[in-house]
Amino acid sequence: MPEWLVLTLAMLAACVVVVVITLLRHRRAPEDEDPNETPDVIEYMTMWIGVVYAIVLGLAIAGVWEARSGAQDHVQAEAQALHEISERVRVYPADVRDRIRDDVNAYVGHVVDTEWKHMADSGEVTERGTALLGKVRADVTDYQPKTDFEAQAYQPVLDQMAAADQARNARADSASPTMPGVVWFGLLAGAAATIGMIFALQIRRTPRELVLAGLFSALIAFLLFLIWDFDAPYSRGITASADPFLSLFPHIKG
Repeated sequence: MPEWLVLTLAMLAACVVVVVITLLRHRRAPEDEDPNETPDVIEYMTMWIGVVYAIVLGLAIAGVWEARSGAQDHVQAEAQALHEISERVRVYPADVRDRIRDDVNAYVGHVVDTEWKHMADSGEVTERGTALLGKVRADVTDYQPKTDFEAQAYQPVLDQMAAADQARNARADSASPTMPGVVWFGLLAGAAATIGMIFALQIRRTPRELVLAGLFSALIAFLLFLIWDFDAPYSRGITASADPFLSLFPHIKG
């Protein structure tokens, strides 16, 4: 059964249960029961709708902010690993060292100049970038150390190569929006319900109440926009940047 159908049936079932219980209780209530003796259900529901929705908004904002911070960490880890490869191969022969550094620079240049824009537009990395990183991996793994000093540097270089590949995969996974559609449905439906409860409280047209209602609605709209803005870490608003590549490889022009 599709997930959206399960959600729809669960919501309908909850509504039906509440309505049925309310109607049965109303029919069985004694004739002399005074409803004025119980608290106003509208105020009670309004309070809890606001509380629950505030918790949901807070969790959503925390989630997308953590995803955005994680995306920047992936970029930093990838750039640092590639920088370590370039530095550690200095013990290799000149031709091997230069070839590895040239391939690393070619990969970084592609990421900064081409892949970053493609990632922001389409939410995925490029095949060319994958091929360039594969070439760096081949350079690193195919070399056979000739001396003990080179052998001591070989394994750390392999470790940094694995770290760079892992960071690239993590960057690719975090390039697309992280919030599922069902969560957006809940956020928008909750916003509509929360703002709609304003009209159930017999709001009057005094300037103070109108201003507060407008500010309350604007605040919810701002928080939803904030979630949407952080949801795609590489393409909207306050995005994860390629600055770690540019700072560790200053000769690469972004």
